Amino acid sequence: MLADTIFTIQNDQDFEKAAIRVFQHQYINCKIYQRFCNLLGITKTSVHKSQEIPFLPIEFFKREKILSSLSNVQQIFTSSGTTGSITSKHYITNLNMYETSFKKGFQNFYGNIKDYTVLALLPSYLEREGSSLVYMVDSLIKDSQQPESGFYLDETRKLVKTLNQLTIEGKKILLIGVSFALLDLIENHDIKLNKESIVMETGGMKGRRKEMIREELHKVLKNGFGISKVHSEYGMTELLSQAYSNGDGNFKCPPWMKILIRDPEDALTLLKTGKTGGVNVIDLANINSCSFIATQDLGKIHDNGNFEILGRFDYSDIRGCNLMIL
Repeated sequence: MLADTIFTIQNDQDFEKAAIRVFQHQYINCKIYQRFCNLLGITKTSVHKSQEIPFLPIEFFKREKILSSLSNVQQIFTSSGTTGSITSKHYITNLNMYETSFKKGFQNFYGNIKDYTVLALLPSYLEREGSSLVYMVDSLIKDSQQPESGFYLDETRKLVKTLNQLTIEGKKILLIGVSFALLDLIENHDIKLNKESIVMETGGMKGRRKEMIREELHKVLKNGFGISKVHSEYGMTELLSQAYSNGDGNFKCPPWMKILIRDPEDALTLLKTGKTGGVNVIDLANINSCSFIATQDLGKIHDNGNFEILGRFDYSDIRGCNLMIL
């Protein structure tokens, strides 16, 4: 099966072959995506390399049921949003694909999850239903098999006590949290972690605090936790894979995920390395929905293939959505 080859990708050649096959599969089976491609004058047989594949504006996940599978929907992940706003919905027909992606992705960057005590500080995500991040972290917590691993919602004192005790014992800690909650924690408590500890921010103030650029946020967090670097996770509701940064703001993808940068003024034109533009994501784990997504993020790719996220577009809908207004 095509899905079985995705997590066996070893090199660029493997990725190219898989990307073309996934594109052809989704062109045939996802009618929304097929229609979008046709309006651009692109068909199943006219694409010969991944750079020629059309990227579906992420806005479509708010308006349409994006599926490339006839299997029953097992889970619906939803994005966060302000009251009254339209949220994205990602219909999942194979949860095993998601679990395999985030477990293999984590292991690829950080090793065996059983080596960590996973402490999650994700209040804004836990307070709503349908968070793919909560699903992922909950699974990592269980897989860690550490008694102290868990979510800490409205249990700040218990979290601080646990962090301090684990630090004394020299345990490897993975503290994953939304930015505003991590800032609240260090502002109200004295915490100094050991060098084995990983603090990973998932981004976003969720309207709770003033937005900060990544460099400023990381500087404050490093000082507050007494650590030399802050890790970051790059993922979203519409994806099944994550990229990680080990502290320098440069993200690296797992082998089945790739970032391309498009011209902000011409969505079909890709930019060279080092140029800033819109972030296009190829996530081959998304085989049952759409693997080729034009996000609302701004970024650039470095010569080594790593990428940075520099901000977001200052308008709500990506150009190209109006192609399919009825």
